[in-house]
Parts: sequence; C-alpha cells; structure tokens
Amino acid sequence: MIDDLKENLKKRILILDGPMGTIIQKHPLTESDFRGKKFKTWKKPLKGNNDILNISKSSLIFDIHHEYLKSGCDIIETNTFNSTMTSQEDYLCQDHSYDLNFSGASIAKKCVDKFMKDNKNKEKKFVAGVLGPTNRTCSMSPDVNNPEFRNIDYDTLKKDYTISLRGLLDGGADLILIETIFDTLNAKAALMAVYEMEKKLKIKIPLMLSATITDLSGRTLSGQTLEAFYCSIKHMNPIIVGLNCALGPKELEPHLIVLSRICSSYVSIHPNAGLPNAFGEYDETPESMAKFTKKWAENGYLNIVGGCCGTTPEHIKSMKEVTLNIKPREPKIEDNKFQLSGLENFSY
Repeated sequence: MIDDLKENLKKRILILDGPMGTIIQKHPLTESDFRGKKFKTWKKPLKGNNDILNISKSSLIFDIHHEYLKSGCDIIETNTFNSTMTSQEDYLCQDHSYDLNFSGASIAKKCVDKFMKDNKNKEKKFVAGVLGPTNRTCSMSPDVNNPEFRNIDYDTLKKDYTISLRGLLDGGADLILIETIFDTLNAKAALMAVYEMEKKLKIKIPLMLSATITDLSGRTLSGQTLEAFYCSIKHMNPIIVGLNCALGPKELEPHLIVLSRICSSYVSIHPNAGLPNAFGEYDETPESMAKFTKKWAENGYLNIVGGCCGTTPEHIKSMKEVTLNIKPREPKIEDNKFQLSGLENFSY
C-alpha cells in the first residue's frame, strides 16, 4: 500500500476529501438518529456526536464518502476525528472507541471498494484513518491560575491512540492521518502509538501528519513555528506533512510556501472555506478556492489538496478540475543538518 501511494504521489496531485462535520450538520438529524438501535436508551444526549453515526446511521456516512469520491477524491478520511476515548468521554461513550474507529474505517473501505468496482477505469482510491487531536492538550494548563496543571498526560493519550489506531487498521485504513495538530506533544503520543504498533504487528504504517496554525502569528496553539513543528516530527519519516483547519486559503498560503520549501515529505493542504463570517458561515466558493488551488499547483507547492470546515463536494470537484495535468511538487532533498526544536527550530 505504501508503494501504491508513493507511486500515485509521484505522478499527480492527489485530491483529499472535505469535512464530515459541517456536511453532517446540513442534514436535519434528530436525537433518535444519533442513538439508533444500539444507543436507544443511552443515559446522556448523543446529538452532536457525529462519530457515533458510524454505528447508529452508517448509511449516511457511506453516502457522504460516496459524494466525495464522485467529486474526484483520491483519498477519503474516516469519520473518526473524535473517536478517541478522551473525546468520547463527553458523551460517556469512551468504551466504544475501538468500535467507532473500526466502523469508521470499514464504512470508508466498503465505499472505496464499491466505487472502484463501479468505476473500473478510475485511479486507485485510498482510505485515511483519522486520529484527531482530542479536546485536551498535554503541553498546556487549562487553568490560567495553575500553570502546572494538566487535564491529561502523555501515557494516557498514547494508550488512547493505540486503541483508536488498532480499530482503524482492523477496519481497513490504508494510511493513518494524524490531523489538526495544535499540540505537538499530543501528536507525539499518537506517533509513539504508531511506532509501537508497527513493532508489534511487524508492519510499516503509512503516515500523514497535518498541523493547524491557529492564528496569524504563524504558530500552533502550543507555540511552535511551522519549521519547529516539522523538525519535531520528521524523524518518523511521514510520507505526507501538511496543514489544515483554523484558517482559509488566503491566510494559510504563506505557511504552505514555507512548508513546501523545507519539507522532504510530500506536502498537503486542506484549508477551511475561509474564516467564519458573522453568521458562522464560510464565504469561500468552489470557484474562489479553485483559484488558490490552481496558483499553488502551478507554483509547485502541492502534492495533495482538499478541504476542511465549510467546504463541500462542489469545492473538491473544482479543486480537482484545476489541478489536472499539473505536475506535483518534488519533495526537498534532506540536507541532514543537525537540528533541534523547541518553540523555534535550530539548525547547526
């Protein structure tokens, strides 16, 4: 699978799908839709727990995946952004973490298999098993009056990610996407789970990492510059490193340029459809996002492009159309300088 993915990345710019959350929100789902049969008598409201739909309304998730595949996606993401035990604690569903991840990957894999069977001349499609950042942070205190306090620790997160990872792999994920990384220490816990799983199963797991720049400072929430973040994770030799969420294409563009310049992995970007307006809606149209995408492709910045919050299959289709027949970016040759990273990176 690694060889297939790398071969496709060499030949063309690949298209990632768009979001699950904002698409699910467009459907008039009720509490009973989220509960389904399995959670019919659940002791806490489940509406808003989009990942539980992998079990309670799997047909909807299948249909959303299918719409993205029809729009031209090469990689679809599992609906497992909040399927870790840590995130599911809000709904008292933490004991269902493995099942949510397994179901999420299985639905996506079945959708890809059916699509490929129905469209025999299409390029190969891949399933990215998503490990989200959780709703907690290892690096910072949630209490401004108590800087040393943490509401989670590294070992707990690593065990949590291990359960999710096993579910994704058992469900048929082709690669693992650790995404919306706002705290590099959280991502390190996920990376250690991957490393230990590789040793246990004696396999190599294709990795894609995607950081989120939270504001115009150009840093992650935990304070790292993009260069420092990349320096912090490149020892794991991810196939793809990219950026997603928080910002729109205009705001992410300078950071994409930096990443393209320094990165020896393939580069991805899936921005929001702009910043939310006063009504909480996203203003970037498929046409406007396609203009950014075309410019990035022609300037040699891209290997993978897709959408995050607010984008739709129509956005993805437009991105696909403008990247056809444009050569993908060639990864930078690693210079093997001695490098360290804190909040900023240091090259000796």
